[in-house]
Amino acid sequence: IGVCVFIILLAVAIIVAIYFLPRCTFTKEGCHKKTDRGTDSAHRNKWKVVSVGPNQAAHCRSPVRYDLTLHPNLTSMTFRGSVTISLQALQATWNIILHSTGHNISRVTFMTAVSSQEKEVDVLEYPLHEQIAIVIEYSANISSSYYGFYGISYRDESNEKKYFAATQFEPLAARSAFPCFDEPAFKATFVIRIKRDEQYTALSNMPKKSSVVLEDGLVQDEFFESVKMSTYLVAFIVGEMKNLSQDVNGTLVSIYAVPEKIGQVQHALETTVKLLDFYQSYFEIQYPLKKLDLVAIPDFEAGAMENWGLLTFREETLLYDANTSSVADRKLVTKIIAHELAHQWFGNLVTMQWWNDVWLNEGFATFMEYFSLEKIFGELSSYEDFLDARFKTMKKDSLNSSHPISSSSVESSEQIEEMFDSLSYFKGASLLLMLKTYLSEDIFQHAIILYLHNHSYTSIHSDDLWDSFNEFTNKTLDVKKMMRTWTLQKGFPLVTVQRKGKQILVQQERFSLNVKPEIQPSDASSLWHIPLSYITDGKNYSKHRSVSLLDKKSGVINLTEEVQWIKVNTNMTGYYIVHYADDNWEALIKQLKINPYVLSDKDRANLINNIFELAGYLGKVSLQRAFDLIDYLRNETYTAPISEALFQTELIYNLLDKLGHMDLASRLVNKVFKLLQSQIQQQTWTDEGTPSTRELRSVLLDFACAHRLENCSAAALKLFIDWMASNGTQSLPTDVMTTVFKAGAKTEGGWSFLLSKYVSLGSEAEKNKILEALASSEDVRKLYWLMKKSLDGDLIRTQKLSFIIRTVARHFPGHLLAWDFVKENWSKLVQKFHLGSYTIQSIVAGSTHLFATKAHLSEVQAFFENQSEATFRLRCVQEALEVIQLNMQWVEKNLKTLTYWL
Repeated sequence: IGVCVFIILLAVAIIVAIYFLPRCTFTKEGCHKKTDRGTDSAHRNKWKVVSVGPNQAAHCRSPVRYDLTLHPNLTSMTFRGSVTISLQALQATWNIILHSTGHNISRVTFMTAVSSQEKEVDVLEYPLHEQIAIVIEYSANISSSYYGFYGISYRDESNEKKYFAATQFEPLAARSAFPCFDEPAFKATFVIRIKRDEQYTALSNMPKKSSVVLEDGLVQDEFFESVKMSTYLVAFIVGEMKNLSQDVNGTLVSIYAVPEKIGQVQHALETTVKLLDFYQSYFEIQYPLKKLDLVAIPDFEAGAMENWGLLTFREETLLYDANTSSVADRKLVTKIIAHELAHQWFGNLVTMQWWNDVWLNEGFATFMEYFSLEKIFGELSSYEDFLDARFKTMKKDSLNSSHPISSSSVESSEQIEEMFDSLSYFKGASLLLMLKTYLSEDIFQHAIILYLHNHSYTSIHSDDLWDSFNEFTNKTLDVKKMMRTWTLQKGFPLVTVQRKGKQILVQQERFSLNVKPEIQPSDASSLWHIPLSYITDGKNYSKHRSVSLLDKKSGVINLTEEVQWIKVNTNMTGYYIVHYADDNWEALIKQLKINPYVLSDKDRANLINNIFELAGYLGKVSLQRAFDLIDYLRNETYTAPISEALFQTELIYNLLDKLGHMDLASRLVNKVFKLLQSQIQQQTWTDEGTPSTRELRSVLLDFACAHRLENCSAAALKLFIDWMASNGTQSLPTDVMTTVFKAGAKTEGGWSFLLSKYVSLGSEAEKNKILEALASSEDVRKLYWLMKKSLDGDLIRTQKLSFIIRTVARHFPGHLLAWDFVKENWSKLVQKFHLGSYTIQSIVAGSTHLFATKAHLSEVQAFFENQSEATFRLRCVQEALEVIQLNMQWVEKNLKTLTYWL
């Protein structure tokens, strides 16, 4: 009997086991794990609700709605939560996989559409195509980093400690606030409830539906159900705030700040109202929510975040103080608001399918930021900033460590973080500018309207965008074929131009700063479809835009007459560098000396950029010829060309300075000073003039004072002493305030006074200027103390640390110190900022980009090799090593010539 019972039990066990095995177990193919970007990427943060079979592929699940209740405790910095996830099962599956990290999960239940009865999760079957709900109760710590649902403390004007909690979910942190399907393609609606203490305000994506006082004295706010959106756009904030609001055609626009800074929100409100009106008209799609909140958060790592209906900002990127904000500050606030508002359409309404296409979000928002400012805030001359950003982005993109902006290999959390770099933002925006210029503004606008209408509330790939453009080009141009040459390969072309009578011969190759054969780019056969725009000195061309598409290795442009010179890439709207063979460089240099204004300021800045990029590392043009070209600067009055010339020569100065070639560095400064002396002498210590004029004043006086030229330091120090004597109450011209503070910070008493003011002031604009001055000190003990205090985060917010490190590293006394500090505190830095994040990229580049010796190369390489493999593989680490090698190459190539010539 015992044996029989045993056999029966064994048979039952086997039958039960077979019943619960996946159907594929006994098939010929077996249970192969399906490859799914969403399922396999960033896998370390996954948590299985049910675990009885193979991982399910993305098409098995579809979240429909989240019902989320949170109770944050800002004293203990913990929170309790419960989330009910309604989802559609698209096919039979044995398990459900959610993203979750850092949660203490106490209870998980299922409810089916057939029965509303909750069932504890064990092994649960449910009918095919039924909707089910998962209910999860959990608790967690409020994050102490800037990631997820995080908490901060700050001191108000009475020095009382206050608490504040906010969210930053992009790209992978919604999972730390609530279990969810944390991938951009999985859109759902959200109902959010927040329990809070009475003195706090709670905000979320949607307008508030109700507020109920609970038995324990807490208040529960419930928000209306959201539009369909990705998890990374969910947001909630709890803190003491005040707001200023204005109704715009049924949408309530509100700017929120901590109570003592509410007087600094007016500019943001006026700007937002204008931009919202512009975007709704331009896109021909109304903003879909009934409210739009913009919130200045006291401590925030990113510049800003586009959460739908609840935009979050650093205080410095949203608040504007008329007494202390410079024209550069005003531009910054206006640009950032324009960027985040553009995201309400590009990113929120239409979202990239996966993080490999993050440029669709960021490139578009960056493009619209500059485009909208040009249309409605033309007086700010924001094109100068866009031009400068394109130059710097191309520098990065010319490295072998660059990457395509639409990349197929983006899987780990570090790789996802790394996609948020200047290429996704500014190369993406540059390609859109090039396409708009080539197709015409009208076709461009109609194509993006079609794109937004066709894909609202869905997730898309890059090709979906190009298909929208192809509907408007009537097969005369295959935009998809053209633009894939720009998005699917890294780098950009060097176009070489040669004049032969009435013919212009053009050819393309990849532009790379590396000339050593062992580090030549592997994709030497790359081809781009390049819209070549050009102007010439010929009477038939100078006033007309001429464009030719180069989609082969070489081509010919036929002119109707012989010309003295040709300038290719009109207004620098194309994303490529141009080299002129034969005597065309000479002809352009001659034209600049005779009359520079035949060419636009964009074209003049473009020529300066191109000739220095071609000279220094590659030697395609001599460095002396590059200096011959900028000789015309004696007659230059525009900001963009002067700024670019100062940037290029400052790079050379910094390399010479850090290598100890003080005499040579000094001779270089004197040469540049002679070119700009008359402009420097004309500057006044005021805020007079157009925004562009005022920015030029900042640049010129900062250059003169930094190098102790023209009694600049004495004038700045006198202003500082008067300001200090008034205990900081006397108003200073805002555009030269940083220069004045830098002069003061070089004195013992001045540094201490500035620090005391930094701690007590309420204007972030003024505090930033003080911080730059403090970090420009020549006292290494002060510099180290400053970095340490920022890392601690009490006296100086940790959000400012990367800025401090970059500023410290720029000057001779601090450039080794900054790198030592990064090495010493690396584990703390990656704990606070996340491996691969924009901040880590900035810290690595900022602390190493002026090294130019074999010893430093070995040291940086050895340090990162001793970290984890994931750290050494980081793109920013590989880029840092490449930049050091290039600096060594530059010195080796140019030092002797420079010594002889200067």
